[in-house]
Amino acid sequence: MTGVPPVALAGTGREARLLMRHGRHQGHTAGMAPGHVQGNLVILPQADAADFLRFCQRNPQACPLLAVSEPGDPHLRELGADLDIRTDLPRYRVWRDGVLVDQAADVTGLWRDDLVSFVIGCSFSFEQALMEAGIALRHVDEGRNVAMYRTSIATVPAGVFHGPLVVSMRPLDAASAIRAVQVTSRFPRVHGAPVHIGRPDLIGIADLARPDFGDPVTVLDDELPVFWACGVTPQAVVMAARPAFCITHAPGCMLVTDLLNQQLASF
Repeated sequence: MTGVPPVALAGTGREARLLMRHGRHQGHTAGMAPGHVQGNLVILPQADAADFLRFCQRNPQACPLLAVSEPGDPHLRELGADLDIRTDLPRYRVWRDGVLVDQAADVTGLWRDDLVSFVIGCSFSFEQALMEAGIALRHVDEGRNVAMYRTSIATVPAGVFHGPLVVSMRPLDAASAIRAVQVTSRFPRVHGAPVHIGRPDLIGIADLARPDFGDPVTVLDDELPVFWACGVTPQAVVMAARPAFCITHAPGCMLVTDLLNQQLASF
C-alpha cells in the first residue's frame, strides 16, 4: 500500500483518510489528525434530501451543516481535494426503513446517482480547543469513544424527519464546566455551547453508565455531566422517520477533513 501512512503518522486530514480508504483504521477517530475538522455523515436519496436539509436548518445545534453534495457526486472538494465519501470513513452504517441492516468499511457498492451527502459538524473538533484550555477529557484519557445518549428533548420536525435529540457527555468539575461553555461557544458550526449541565434525569437519561452510543466513562463524585448536542441525532431521527434508504457514519467513526478547527471559530 504505497503512499499510505502508518497510523501514528496520520497528522493531516488526507493522511487519516488514506488510512480509512485502505482499511488501515476502522475504529473511532477521536484525536486523529489534530487540529483538523471532523464531520458526521448522512447520505440520503435526493427524494428525501430537501426535507433533511430543512431539518438541519431547524436544528442547527444538533445538525450544523459543513457541506452538502450534488446528487450522485461522492466528492466534497470544499472539505478535501481528493475526498471520496464512499471510502474515507473508518466505518459506515446502512439503514433500510429505519432499521440498521449492515456496517461496512466501504459503501462504493451501494452508491447511486441520486444520493446526496450531508456532512455535519462534530464535537471532536471543539475538543482540541478544550484541551488547549487545560480541560482534561475523560474519554480521551481512558482511550474510549465519547458517551452519547438519546434524550427526551424533541427536535424540530421537517417533512418526514423527526425524533429525539442525541447528546454527547463529558464529565467536568464546576470550574472546567464554566470554562467549557466559554470555549465551545466560539464553535457553533461544531455544536457550540452545551445544551444541559447537571442532572441527566431532567433530559430523560436514566443511567449515565449505559450510553445509547459510544462508551461509558468514569464520572467522579465532584464532577458534573456536561451535555452537548450531538451529530448522531440524525441516526435517532432515521430510526423514527424510517426513510427507505440511508447511509451514516458509525458513531465516533468520523470523516476527517482538510479544514482546520481554527477556521470554524466565530470569534
